[in-house]
Amino acid sequence: MNEAILSRCEELMQKGSSSFYQAFKGLPSPRREAVYVIYAFCRMIDDSVDEPEQSTYTIHEIRELFEHLEEAEGHFIWPALRWLFSSFPHLDKGPFFRQMEGQLTDLEVTHYTTLEQLEHYCYLVAGTVGEMLLPVLRNDNGSEVAMNGIALGKGMQIVNIIRDVGEDRARMRRYVPLEIMEKHGYSEQDWEDGIVDERFIAIIQDLKAAALNWFRIGMDRLDTYPVESAFSIELAAAFYSTILHAVERNDYDVYTKRAYVSDELKLEMLGAIVKRYPMLAYQASRMAVS
Repeated sequence: MNEAILSRCEELMQKGSSSFYQAFKGLPSPRREAVYVIYAFCRMIDDSVDEPEQSTYTIHEIRELFEHLEEAEGHFIWPALRWLFSSFPHLDKGPFFRQMEGQLTDLEVTHYTTLEQLEHYCYLVAGTVGEMLLPVLRNDNGSEVAMNGIALGKGMQIVNIIRDVGEDRARMRRYVPLEIMEKHGYSEQDWEDGIVDERFIAIIQDLKAAALNWFRIGMDRLDTYPVESAFSIELAAAFYSTILHAVERNDYDVYTKRAYVSDELKLEMLGAIVKRYPMLAYQASRMAVS
């Protein structure tokens, strides 16, 4: 595999999600490069829907090219994906197609009624990423812990939804389920007006509880992973769950403020988690300075 191609995928991940990049860059090769490729492809799928004017392909073109991956040309992602599937033969194409299905949902469904509907969407766009990563992060196909990987992805997506309420509203999308809004007496007009009060805080807390429950399930049986993979997963989960604390620090104003985790706080979490992985202390120190 051309190293320049994998470096392009790494650059996309580093630019697109510093949290994920910092969490997974300590993996040994080829697991590390495989995560970069999976992220880059999922980023491309997502951008084809959210930023179509800047995307190289439409979502339908991506699906068509992926269906004929062996012949696909014209972008570095196609040889990168061919390397990925040849390097990890347990990897199934099914989650990739379901990921595309989820992104297509954004073109058809812009407002959600129930938490059940939302969690199905979270499975399609994020739980599938857990399914993609399992054969890469483990020494088997991950079938016994598939639910854990899916759960972690769903939890992370709900965190995304909490963080991005304002950005999604600007795109005329409301992922916050109407049933939770109605439970707390919060109207669609309140959502359109960006009202942050005790009712809205209660809504966010309900979503937070759902996310943390999925995180709890996702972190179960982490001891069955190779130690480097377990460390990366725990670090990624810590980075993501801390976004919820940042939302609280912003007084729950997710309409006009973006919650983010500072590099200083990430270093603190890295130091705390590495204490449970003393055999990786040297590697973690390199992650902290790179």
